[in-house]
This record gives sequence, C-alpha cells and structure tokens, in this order.
Amino acid sequence: MSGPASVRIGLVYRWIVVTFDTLSQRVAAGLPKAISVLEDLVRLPSLSAYPAPDDALNRSAEYVAGRLHALGVNDVAIVRATGAEGTPGGPGVIGRLPGPPGAPTVLLYAHHDVQPVANDWSTDPWAPTRVGDRLYGRGAADDGAGVVTHLAALAALGQDLGVGVAFFIEGEEEAGSPTFARLLAEHADRLAADVVVVADSDNWAIDVPALTTSLRGVVSATVTLRIAQHAVHSGMFGGPLLDAPLLLARLIATLHDDTGAVAVEGLGPVGAAAFDYPESRLRAEAGLLPETKLAGTGPLADRLWFAPAIALTGFDAPPVNQASNTIHPVARCELSLRVPPEGDVLAAGQALKRHLETKAPFGAAVEVALGAGGNGFMADVDGPAATACRWALEQAFGNPVALLGQGGSIPLANELAAQFPEAEILLTGVEDPASRAHSGDESVHLGMLEKAILAEALFLAKLGGTLDE
Repeated sequence: MSGPASVRIGLVYRWIVVTFDTLSQRVAAGLPKAISVLEDLVRLPSLSAYPAPDDALNRSAEYVAGRLHALGVNDVAIVRATGAEGTPGGPGVIGRLPGPPGAPTVLLYAHHDVQPVANDWSTDPWAPTRVGDRLYGRGAADDGAGVVTHLAALAALGQDLGVGVAFFIEGEEEAGSPTFARLLAEHADRLAADVVVVADSDNWAIDVPALTTSLRGVVSATVTLRIAQHAVHSGMFGGPLLDAPLLLARLIATLHDDTGAVAVEGLGPVGAAAFDYPESRLRAEAGLLPETKLAGTGPLADRLWFAPAIALTGFDAPPVNQASNTIHPVARCELSLRVPPEGDVLAAGQALKRHLETKAPFGAAVEVALGAGGNGFMADVDGPAATACRWALEQAFGNPVALLGQGGSIPLANELAAQFPEAEILLTGVEDPASRAHSGDESVHLGMLEKAILAEALFLAKLGGTLDE
C-alpha cells in the first residue's frame, strides 16, 4: 500500500494540468463510447448464480479485461478462487495502473455479473433499448453502469490522472461473493489502495447524488417442512391432515406481528436515521397499489435502513397448472433476512433458525439450512477522501450530496475494510429510484451516468493534484 490515506490524500504531486471545463468536455465527448460499452455488457447474459448460457460470464470478464487493456492498463488478469465446496468462483477482473511516486492509489470496484431475468419486462432484457433518456436492459444499472463509470472516468483523465489506480471488477457479486475474501487475500499486493470506490449503490434522484452511510447485513435460510413419508388423496385424508404447503405458510406467518414488524426474538431494530424518507416517495418508487399498507411502525427511514426485514424469496409447492387433489408431504421456501448495520449476522441467522424450529405447527418436522451471509457496514463519510468525493459529486451534479443509508447489503464492504484497514471506503452508484435493479425493466438514466463519470474523474484528479479548481 502506498501509505495511509490521511497522509497521502490532498497533497499535490504534479503540476495542475486540467480544469473542470476540460474534464466536462472530455466526458461529454466520450459518452457515446461509454454507452456503446454499456450496451455490449447488456448483450452478455453474465449470470453468476446460475449456469451462464454460452459461457457468457467468462466472455463478459474477457470483454472487461479488453476494455482495460485498451485504456493502457497493462497489468490485467482474469482471476478465480476456489469456493468452500471446491467449486470455482466467478471470474473477476483485476488490474493496476501505477501512479506518480508518492501518489495515493485508488481501488475502483464494480461487478460485471447480473441477476436472472424476471418475466415482467417491456423490452428484451438482453437487447439494450433506449427510451428517452434511459437505457433498458439487464445489468444496465446494476452494475454495468458502475463498470462503465470507472472505464470512462479513466478515459477522460488520460495522462492527467495523477493517482495510481487498481481495478477489481467482480464476477460473482450477485451470487453472494462466495470467494471474494479469498481473491482479496490472494491478490492483496495488486489491489492494495489508500481509497476504495465501490460503484454499486444508489442516488437520491437523477440530479441529486448520494454517498451511502450504512448497509444492512444479510443471511438466507432454506426451510423444509415435512408431515409424512408420501403424498395421499386429499378427499380420503383431508380434514385430519393439513398439507405441508399450508403448514409452511402458517409458519411463515409467525415471522411478523400484526403491524408487519419482524416478530423474531433477538431481531429488534438498531439505530436511527437522521433523514426523512417521505412515504409518498417510497410508494411511488415501489409501485404500490393505493390500498397497500406499509409494515411496521416508527420513522420510515429507520424501518428501511436500521430495522431487520424478512422476505419470502422462493416457495416450492405444486404450481396451479399442476394442481391435483393431493395432500403434499413436503414444502420448501427460501427466506432472506436483512440485519441492522451493526448487528451480528451469525447470531441473527441462529435466532431465525431457532424461531422457525420452535414454531413448527401441528408437530411438523422443520429443517432450516442457513446460507452464506455478510455483516452490515457503517461508512465514514467525513474522512479526507470522502470530503473530496462529496465535493466532486456536488460539482458534477450541481446539488448537495445526500447522505443515505441503504436497506440492501454489500457484504464485500466489510471484507475490503478487513483487508485494507487504513483505506477509506466510499460507496457510490449510478442507480436512481427508477432504475429497478433486480427487477424487470431495469434501466439507467444516461444523463445521470454522464454526471457520475464526471464526478469520478473530478475526484481522481483532485486526489492526484492535477485539477485546477
């Protein structure tokens, strides 16, 4: 590592060579190329949690590596690590571009893998489609826009960079980053940095940038409920016997109280948000029906960012088009538990497991298998790099930065902090409330993408002392 951020950041290492106007013009001129690269990424169905069709995940990694080479980053490699069960992890792309002697190094993180495709799309998810100011396609926002922001900012700076840059473009974030920590450890020398920019979060609006202050932790649970050794006729045995899917539904219903708040002992809310999140805004962003009521009590931002949440993300039972007069002996579901930022994910997972096993209805046999998880994260938004980043965002967007918590989880933030304890970790992003990441009709606002690229270029130039303010 080149040295503690508090020592290196803010020093001028070379003559001032670039202005705001120059960078703005370069970013605007390079935007068509940046959009073209983003469209190429959308065309690659780079699924990490499922088998990638036509090896698209590998081809996506190769494409990103090629783009880095084209920008003059010669120290580039596609890397994998072996997972806990001996299976290979997703292909990550790492690279390093040394800076002037004594200059800080910035690690730029994003991920090139994407979520599976839901059915509620208005366009072909693998064919980038422009509608007005937005580009639609799977991964257009999460996280192709993050990848492109890093590439385009580097292209805009060119010889005026002034800092060292390392890259980690992950290939398994949407699968829970199972080998991320191992990759960090194995390639620590090439990834070491004074500042880490994680481009995988949200903005408050297309013209209001944000830095993320907190993330919730996450752990999954696969729940299997059994009542019998085999299925039986519902007419002959119905009444005394309740089927497994129905009993599993009853068990799931015990996870929340009558207000909709989590009712698992040991999973109380922790912390409070110094931010007002209007209910009307949330309802519009989530596309709620007018009659749908919100769950829980207390300030809405607290419920979103600092309280536990449990979602039913999958349910195995016979589909309606295969229904028969049968009492089914087994049912299974997948639960996703979000944990307050400073909560213990392992303890929270055990609390959920204990609740499900002790609340088993009608003596049903319940098995709970906890999946991989990651702790939450509290970010420092007052350090020297964060201060420079806030300035750059405000200059590029023309509005003050919103300091927001996030209800989502990025477990790798803690892994980065553990590997590089002296580095400042900044959570930025190129998503806005209409981006619909992980959902159908995912999109990125191209005007906001341009602002994000400019903000990152300004930030890097400011750290490197090459910016005339």
